[in-house]
Amino acid sequence: MNQLHLQSTVRLTRSGAVRRRDFLKVISAAGLAAGALPWTDVVTASADELRKQGKACILLWMQGGPSQFETFSPKPGHANGGETKAISTSVGGIEYSENLPELAKVADKLCLVRSMTSKEGSHPRATFLMHTGYLPTATVRYPTLGSIVAHEIAPPKSELPSFVRIGGRFGGGNDNAGLLGIDWDPLVLLAAGRPPENTAITTSQDRYHRRLNLLTNLEKHYAASGGKQEVADHQKVYAQAAKMVTSPKMEAFDLSKEPTSAREAYGSSPFASGCLLARRLVETGVTFVEVNLGNWDTHQDNAERTKTLCGQLDTPFAALVNDLSERGMLDKTLVVWMGEFGRTPRINPRAGRDHYPRAFDAVLAGGGVRGGQVIGRTDAGGSSVEDRPVTVNDLFRTICHSLAINADKENMSSIGRPIKIVDGGKVVTEVFG
Repeated sequence: MNQLHLQSTVRLTRSGAVRRRDFLKVISAAGLAAGALPWTDVVTASADELRKQGKACILLWMQGGPSQFETFSPKPGHANGGETKAISTSVGGIEYSENLPELAKVADKLCLVRSMTSKEGSHPRATFLMHTGYLPTATVRYPTLGSIVAHEIAPPKSELPSFVRIGGRFGGGNDNAGLLGIDWDPLVLLAAGRPPENTAITTSQDRYHRRLNLLTNLEKHYAASGGKQEVADHQKVYAQAAKMVTSPKMEAFDLSKEPTSAREAYGSSPFASGCLLARRLVETGVTFVEVNLGNWDTHQDNAERTKTLCGQLDTPFAALVNDLSERGMLDKTLVVWMGEFGRTPRINPRAGRDHYPRAFDAVLAGGGVRGGQVIGRTDAGGSSVEDRPVTVNDLFRTICHSLAINADKENMSSIGRPIKIVDGGKVVTEVFG
């Protein structure tokens, strides 16, 4: 079954899920094409076809915990609101902070959740929770969100990594594929704007491949001496890297290929380059891209520091949403904006705000999400959630729903314990309403 026929056969629901009727059409056609394959083989073959639907996710990670009062949930006129003013957006009745004028223009494409709530106020634990849906333990290596998404929906045998993280490690403990294995670890770039380190071949391709074969032969001795698993993992990494560096798709990492107008639309900051690179990578077939912006840990001088950070966030985020929309990619690309928690309603004696997981914000766009809405509400001072609380696991299930991932699927840990992708929580259905 060719890809063109598949695209004309399979339709997606508004939330991005494959319709049951169309799924049955695909597996039936796959069975006919294969000549009466066993049922399990037909399902496996069809799953590979369905993974080619091109769904992707971009996570904009705000390291340190951004203040909701100076970003998407201003409280003008209340003592807790500080000096930050609110501005109107493209959607009547919805206001953002004055620090986000460009995002205010695309509010019709954004779904703002103002009722995120958690109990974790420690950076490492909260960061781990917001990336995995679990709290860290000594016995289970939980996979990070990018690895989960790549493992579930990335197309097989891609020349580029299925998961790329831009801006370094997030510092929350296990920031890799964990129990899913090294195949789904991220390619980590310290910054966008140039190809990954050590990806230029310094010799001819023939000689390069001969060197790889020599390495394989040398490792056989170590494998035979008890290092079989280590050698297997090492060879997987080398094989993936070799496939990437010899691929013409490596041009996706080169931002100089973009027209000047596109680069100017995003801006010139490192985060702007990261957002532009995220679009290029997703367009080339990468399934999950995480772009980091920090440090939002504003224990002092919160208003000015957050204003500066919003200056780095505002234009690139808005440009990314517009760019994806104009290219017809937004329906299949889920964009998620979040940090590990929010900041305290009361301003401390150092003009800062401290850690506050009880009530904070997250933003979703694309991927079947209905923009132009706000979900949840806090009280007048922003101290507690008054309406529609959304837990971390609720958010994770909502992300999975957008990407047509079965959140209840279980993966086996090294201690023989089945681990659900998301344990508990419910889909926030209003997101797609």
